[in-house]
Amino acid sequence: MKPIMEFGRKITKRNWTIPDLRALKGSGKRLTMCNPANVTEVQACVEAGIDVLTVWDNQVKESREVAPHTFMGTGITWDQHATPEEILRKAVKCMGEGADMFYTLRSFDVVEMLAKEGIPVQGHMGLLPTYSIWVGGLRGFGRTAEEAMELYKTFKRYEDAGAMSVEIECVAEDALNLMNDKTSIITFSLGSGNAGDVIFLFMTDICGEAPIKPKHAHTFRDLKPLHEQLYAERVGALQDFAKEVKALNFPYKAHAIQMHEHEQEKFAEMLDKL
Repeated sequence: MKPIMEFGRKITKRNWTIPDLRALKGSGKRLTMCNPANVTEVQACVEAGIDVLTVWDNQVKESREVAPHTFMGTGITWDQHATPEEILRKAVKCMGEGADMFYTLRSFDVVEMLAKEGIPVQGHMGLLPTYSIWVGGLRGFGRTAEEAMELYKTFKRYEDAGAMSVEIECVAEDALNLMNDKTSIITFSLGSGNAGDVIFLFMTDICGEAPIKPKHAHTFRDLKPLHEQLYAERVGALQDFAKEVKALNFPYKAHAIQMHEHEQEKFAEMLDKL
């Protein structure tokens, strides 16, 4: 753990700092990253020893309370804020609440604007699902030398813009292997093989909860049947509750408050005298 001061000026510690992450290049080490959806999942990541977390902008504060020392990124969707000024305002707020990195897939100008304010920015390369209409759909990237070279140029553009890291999605593993040590940018591999500095996988894929399983995802535990069973039990409990209420059985005597002995009769007499 390294002592740090957060952007919001809170003295604390982190498991990883940015120089630590940059030192991963060429080390043969790989870190893990996951995207917990709520504080229960954040706690599970902490207990499991996940190195890096990424949460949405409205989760930073509560997630930081549960994971005070874990390197944590956050970000926004493409359509969440329209103007650079709005994005900057949101990024500053998130960093002040305890984030260590801010993700955006907006323009290089936006990345540069954020980086100039000292914000560790994460971009996105390879498959950008939001932009998939431009590239013929959801597909892999970097399978040809020409396309791999375009990705390398994108790395350089991100470097020039001041990006600290990129999420690199569905890029050919061998292409990323050749590029990774030629960039200072920390690479977060999602579906790009074992070539990135940090390996990212969605919580729903890890736990078998995703409705659609991507080709690059692996299910380590299948929680979907448990969720289905839990849901069925929840519905059953509600049905039992409704049935008992309508039959005038519930609340049961054990769950109702009763007057002290003989007090009901005394109260009835009082009412009769009114």
